[in-house]
Amino acid sequence: MAQGQQTYDKERFSVNLAKLKKSGENFEVVINSDNAIAFKQGKDIAIEDATINEKIFADAKKGLLASENRMKEIFNTIDSKEIAKIIIKEGEIQLTAEYKQKLRDEKKKQIINFIHVNGIDPKTGLPHPITRIENAFEEAKVHIDEFKPQEKQIDEILKKLRVILPIKFEIDEIEIKIPATHAAKMYSVVKSFSKIIKDEWLNDGSWKCVVEMPAGLKQDFFDKLNSMTHGEIETKILRTK
Repeated sequence: MAQGQQTYDKERFSVNLAKLKKSGENFEVVINSDNAIAFKQGKDIAIEDATINEKIFADAKKGLLASENRMKEIFNTIDSKEIAKIIIKEGEIQLTAEYKQKLRDEKKKQIINFIHVNGIDPKTGLPHPITRIENAFEEAKVHIDEFKPQEKQIDEILKKLRVILPIKFEIDEIEIKIPATHAAKMYSVVKSFSKIIKDEWLNDGSWKCVVEMPAGLKQDFFDKLNSMTHGEIETKILRTK
């Protein structure tokens, strides 16, 4: 054993790590994956929240602690928090298979919801139910990259899905007129569903606007507006693009 190295409790567990090889030595820290990834990306995360404990390891899975002498030589400090910052920032984050699967499941759920909200069945003009999209994912054997941004894999996923499930992405431009009795409270609802292109307050206190939204949201949007205004609302689809 190298001078200054120690062994730590040799617990046999699956851990997520940040690892850095520097001057021929391995340095590892056990991480809170979500926070460590955010920390590495430059987000305002405290190092205490990005790590599970303050120990710096030579081999975390064997419970072997890094040599304090070598840490002092290489990092000019034995402050574990400062060293952990360097390991996460400069090193490689290694994730367990379980955690990677968790990321894939979350990304898959996001993409399915995106397709449900933004896409429609061109035969009916209605959004596909989530369960139908999920079944198409399974049938098409769609692979989700847990690290790749959604927007960079959606086109390839849609190519595979469209062999099984007709999907069309459309944006509706809609004109809305809400009477004065409901106008003020409806602004936030309209904004939460859509992008407001233009709007104006009319002399009678009513609110008129033109909005854009994914076609798949249209029916839920109309149902919400009618429910909250008791049907006292005027809507007109100006165009679909």
